[in-house]
Amino acid sequence: MAADSIGKGLRYCAIADRQFLNSFDINVGKMMKKTLRKYLELFSAFAIVGATTFGGGLAMLPILQREISEKRKWVTEEEIADYYAIGQCTPGIIAVNTATFVGVKQAGILGGIIATLGLVTPSVIIISLIAAFLTGFAHIEAVRHAFNGIRAAVCALILDSILKLKKNAIEDILSWVIFIIIVALSLFTDISSVYLIVASGFVAFLLKGRK
Repeated sequence: MAADSIGKGLRYCAIADRQFLNSFDINVGKMMKKTLRKYLELFSAFAIVGATTFGGGLAMLPILQREISEKRKWVTEEEIADYYAIGQCTPGIIAVNTATFVGVKQAGILGGIIATLGLVTPSVIIISLIAAFLTGFAHIEAVRHAFNGIRAAVCALILDSILKLKKNAIEDILSWVIFIIIVALSLFTDISSVYLIVASGFVAFLLKGRK
């Protein structure tokens, strides 16, 4: 009887262990699939931005805003404005820095790396193909005309992005004063944008942050 009881107990333990391991494997598998799906989503979203943007880092900003803030809701408009400001103050292209910030927020350090790779990969491929097969590509008359039209569209998109960001970034008289002063300094002086952004933050902190 004792042996039978021990045997039954061992069988129950074995069954419970198998159920636990199966449940653990299922949970781990779901977590891995969810993580991989997030990485793939980050890469594809920023690859779309990188593949459909012409005109440099600033030209990516309105498309970034539309893709990650308005469409996917990964960040708010206030957050993306903060990312733009920080990206302007840190080394590298502002759009690439913004992609890194968003990737880190969504999926940690590896997410930041994957988002950054997604943004730059299309450009690397396209430029490599152009360099390999076409000499003097930028000097082709048809291409120059096409880029003139693209640059005009880019300016319109950047203006649209600025107007949308203004709703949340410029909220009071102090914000308007800082905005007007920075615009004037940017237009008529050669002061680095890094100094302008840091000075603006410092002034706002002195006048409002201590209240």
